[in-house]
Amino acid sequence: MATAVEEALGTGRRKTSVARVRVKAGTGKVVVNKRELNEFFRIEHDRRAVLQVLEACEVADSVDVAIRVHGGGTTGQAGACRQGIARALLKHDSDLADKLREGHFLTRDSRMKERKKP
Repeated sequence: MATAVEEALGTGRRKTSVARVRVKAGTGKVVVNKRELNEFFRIEHDRRAVLQVLEACEVADSVDVAIRVHGGGTTGQAGACRQGIARALLKHDSDLADKLREGHFLTRDSRMKERKKP
């Protein structure tokens, strides 16, 4: 392990959603806006998007994640959480950089709502 930080912060964005993420060593607990993941994200697809980063890096059972997210809808918030977790994991353990880049978790999805045309 090159560098391991006790608590790492990351920010993720998707459409109009912004997520601030804290990652620290723990047991695999994921809390979003002071609620459990399953309680906050009711749709399975959104829950999987959030957990996909942790599973790809094989750290789902070894870190605790606390997320504050606002703006946009549930799918945009899930995308913002996903990117925020990836950035925080990179600061937490720099050895995960290759896995995160390989899965395109660090790249911001630049797609936005298209303007209304006359």
